[in-house]
Amino acid sequence: MKIGVPKEIKTLEFRVGMTPAGVHEVVIEGHEVIVETNAGSGIGVTDADYEAAGATVVASAAEVFAAAELIVKVKEPQLHECAMLRPGQVLFTYLHLAADAAQAEALVNSGATAIAYETVTGADGSLPLLTPMSEVAGRLSIQAGAFALQKANGGCGKLLGGVPGVQPANVLVIGGGVSGANAADMAVGLGANVTILDRSLPRLRELDNMWGGRVHTVYSTKHAIDELAPKADLIIGAVLVAGAAAPKLVSAQNVKDMQPGSVMVDISIDQGGCFETSRPTSHAEPTYVVDGVVHYCVTNMPGAVPRTSTYALTNATLPFVKALAKFGWKVALTRDPHLANGLNVHAGHVNHEAVARDLGYDYLSAADALKTA
Repeated sequence: MKIGVPKEIKTLEFRVGMTPAGVHEVVIEGHEVIVETNAGSGIGVTDADYEAAGATVVASAAEVFAAAELIVKVKEPQLHECAMLRPGQVLFTYLHLAADAAQAEALVNSGATAIAYETVTGADGSLPLLTPMSEVAGRLSIQAGAFALQKANGGCGKLLGGVPGVQPANVLVIGGGVSGANAADMAVGLGANVTILDRSLPRLRELDNMWGGRVHTVYSTKHAIDELAPKADLIIGAVLVAGAAAPKLVSAQNVKDMQPGSVMVDISIDQGGCFETSRPTSHAEPTYVVDGVVHYCVTNMPGAVPRTSTYALTNATLPFVKALAKFGWKVALTRDPHLANGLNVHAGHVNHEAVARDLGYDYLSAADALKTA
């Protein structure tokens, strides 16, 4: 199979879909890889590194899209990239379609087959291709929040961990999944006073045991958020409903009730955000202020640390890339129902129920799509 790796073009996105090691793995299995020039420059990987791994380097994304049967990316295709997709071609990347109606429409119109990293499942119910970036985003959220709390950056001027004789900052983490737990872990490590909310009592017990009582665990309700938000110096939104738009758990009134110079980091922004006052930002302009509260809502947070992120992501995606290349998408998805859960769009139909519901499309299940493919 011909596999294409274009250079990422989202604002200040430096990750790349495959590392040279990953390229070598599929090349030795008999596949061809076409990489756009400078695709790996953001992580310190040269064209020569890709060529040494067996890839062919080409001058433009258009050449990659024209030649490849399988496109492997990191971020969702921009609209002019969607226009280069064609029927019968497979796209394997993060999509987050429920929060991006324009991209969904473009993918439907392309006729291509789009498989989303974020809805591929594991045998244990996990999201194995979302997990590594959730880990990065969770850890990075505390770095970003601590930086934004500095007075020169619009914050109230609190050091997250305080110092002897001075209280640490209060950190409220909404969501106890992978990103929320990693955020809490970083905040605890810096000495902050951390509270984490979740709606699963078994998960709250796990989190309580994880830190030996050093983190306050609270069952997530509107009342709990109303009570805790005004006391928080930093709120981390780490809510995920797989494939669907994130629920708006922090209201505009909650934001008004917060202290001036407090900070909110919305990890859920790729799925529309879990704060009513959230709107997407970029690494070029990561923050804005609403009612005196600094908001950080960058839609590709892990892109800030592209080398770590790329290697973490491709460690997880490579087995699926190899399966798609070896068997073709129809057989690969038929053999692996967890990979089939990643099918979001095929031949003009939306194949993920939450995406179809949130965007108003008719839903065609992956199983039915495979029957008719």
